[in-house]
Amino acid sequence: MSKVWFITGTSSGIGKELAQQVLAAGYKAALGARNPEDVADIIATYPETALAVKLDVTKADEIISSVKAIQEKFGRIDVLVNNAGIGYFGSIEESEEDEVRRMFEINFFGLAKLTNQVLPILRAQRSGHILNVTSILGLVSYPAVGFYSATKFAVDGYTESLAKEVAPLGIKVTAIAPSSFRTDWAGRSAKEAANTIEDYKATAEANKNNIRGGNGKQAGDPVRAAKAIIKVVESDTPPLRLLLGEASYKGANGKLVSSKADYDAWAETSIGADFPKEP
Repeated sequence: MSKVWFITGTSSGIGKELAQQVLAAGYKAALGARNPEDVADIIATYPETALAVKLDVTKADEIISSVKAIQEKFGRIDVLVNNAGIGYFGSIEESEEDEVRRMFEINFFGLAKLTNQVLPILRAQRSGHILNVTSILGLVSYPAVGFYSATKFAVDGYTESLAKEVAPLGIKVTAIAPSSFRTDWAGRSAKEAANTIEDYKATAEANKNNIRGGNGKQAGDPVRAAKAIIKVVESDTPPLRLLLGEASYKGANGKLVSSKADYDAWAETSIGADFPKEP
């Protein structure tokens, strides 16, 4: 239990639950939050093994200062959990560029910048584990979440490449892909397009309303999610992707099956006849 965790996005949801369980298990943990007061209750419970760091992943100075503070208190970082992120709803055409760019800065570029700040520590230790919280929407997409999915597809591809680059250095990397969990991701945490287009009412707007309407009633339990993440870190052979929730597993598997069926059907047409086929 000497490992030191650094978890971002701990103000609420899976991040906060994970922080509580990590500390309860006897690990040390640094809790990244834009407002450290949001985790004051956890720090008060674990004053010796917990540290709150002010962290907005879009601010380079806070990335640098947070990593420095963790090193000063604990002397090392063993597990980095890139959990900070936001959502956004809107059809592709309706979505506002400023909001989309902001989401990319938080969900992808901020994650990458923080990882680059921690990687020299892990390389020097020749050990460590990076967990990037993506989503099943980083493997499968739906109306109204196209740009959100784009940020998570980016994280998934980045994670797969990073895993191959750092494996020889003793560093493990895992993409955490949850389905719907009882967090506030679909509530106040997610903005939506200011203007709507009637043509997307039956697709993007309908799916947005469905997701918003189910907020707080999702099947996924953050407590079980946190326990699963800890088990992954404690494993000698963690997976590249952890599909959290039955819907995540079914979604990933369904995409593989449907993609193959779609391609095979096309390859049987006269236009696709010259393309590769399964032997």
